[in-house]
Amino acid sequence: MPQIQFGFTMPADQLDKTQLATYVADLNRALTLISGHFDSAWFIDHLQAGDEDMLEGFTALSYMAALHPQLKFGHTVLCQSFRNPALLAKMGATLHFLSGGRFILGLGAGWHEEEYRAYGYDFPPAGVRVEQLEETLHIIKAMWTEPQATFQGKHYHVHAAYCEPKPDPLPVIMVGAFKPKMLRLTARYADWWNVSSTGVQTYRRIVETFEQACAAVGRDPATVRRSWGGGCACAPTEAAANRLAAVRFSADNEDDFGFVGTPPQIVEQMRPFIELGVDYFMVDCSGFPELTTLELLITEVLPVLND
Repeated sequence: MPQIQFGFTMPADQLDKTQLATYVADLNRALTLISGHFDSAWFIDHLQAGDEDMLEGFTALSYMAALHPQLKFGHTVLCQSFRNPALLAKMGATLHFLSGGRFILGLGAGWHEEEYRAYGYDFPPAGVRVEQLEETLHIIKAMWTEPQATFQGKHYHVHAAYCEPKPDPLPVIMVGAFKPKMLRLTARYADWWNVSSTGVQTYRRIVETFEQACAAVGRDPATVRRSWGGGCACAPTEAAANRLAAVRFSADNEDDFGFVGTPPQIVEQMRPFIELGVDYFMVDCSGFPELTTLELLITEVLPVLND
């Protein structure tokens, strides 16, 4: 049985305006708590959802990575549309170098049309965004491994581009994927495969499709690490956990699934995912800045899963 590891998805969007004055201190308190217990911390990558307060993901991640050297840092997941692929390769290589190799590159194809339109990005059909993501991955890998990168694609291009210093070792590349085209891309390029807020019955069906995609490209699916990201509300009683989860997610909702319950209930909800190959959970903990969920995951969930 592989060791089960946790990452903490830091609150970065739809922030409580009444708590902004203490947000950085509260976040530092949470990251200090998990250091030495969790493996990593994560930010989403969104630009707006109406007028909600929302932080830019790469800036925020870099700042927190400097303050908490015991943790790895990544995004669940970066939208490939928001940054030129060569620039993103350079940004990732720079953060990886400055952090001592603690950057994980999480990438996705993007989906939230509102923020594309608001910030002046084109919002092409999903199939085009997947093509763009594949070219982005090709360019990033070339920038990180070749003396100079030259690539002429349908959507992006680079010519004799340097990326020095090159990252050594290479950052882990994680792709968030649910549907067949994205799963095939993941099988071809990714070190890790991530899904978010997906219940176990749905996840079981996606795993079958992913393993078929691996077979189609000649990849052993066991060589791709499986991670799950989404909500978690853990409390001493089930009623308290339900209050923490509120209307955000539910352990009974396949399409907006999150772990909800007491520590033993969380363990039992996670075990079916572990049986399907997940050994990394990125948890968005309800109740922040209250840290009850994080405290119980550290003291009563992780030890049991790794017993």
